[in-house]
Amino acid sequence: MKMTHVLAGSLLAATIGLTGAALADSHGGDESKDQALVILTSDSLQTQGMAMILSNAMQQQGTDLHILLCDAAGHLAVEGYESAEAINTPPGNPAGQVKPEGILQMLMGNGAQVDVCAIYLPNSDLDEENLREGVGVAAPGPMAEMMRDPSIPVYSF
Repeated sequence: MKMTHVLAGSLLAATIGLTGAALADSHGGDESKDQALVILTSDSLQTQGMAMILSNAMQQQGTDLHILLCDAAGHLAVEGYESAEAINTPPGNPAGQVKPEGILQMLMGNGAQVDVCAIYLPNSDLDEENLREGVGVAAPGPMAEMMRDPSIPVYSF
């Protein structure tokens, strides 16, 4: 199963144009690195997909990402969750189809911090053990600090 994830991740990286150079650039030692907070709540497959594609582009350009998944988008963080359909990638991307959770996994593998909203688990039949490895639960205080920080842009989908 792990090999499947590695192969899928490699194909996905090729699909959306991730290069080794972009990976190297996104993990440099510069402490003043750009940051961004992406808040995704939509249950729309295309909205989820575009949020992940844009997040990938930001990460390739050197932005440290923090992704907050709330409401229906929180399902992307659940281990074993799979979108019903794949989405077609934008023109110029060779493989053609991806799933938002696949891009999310790749982003996490490249250093993105991913959390579900603090109220996602208490309002579902799930607990932290159901989340994908590496996904956390956001605390309101630190999340509010990030949202209020004028140096961190917030993008909501």
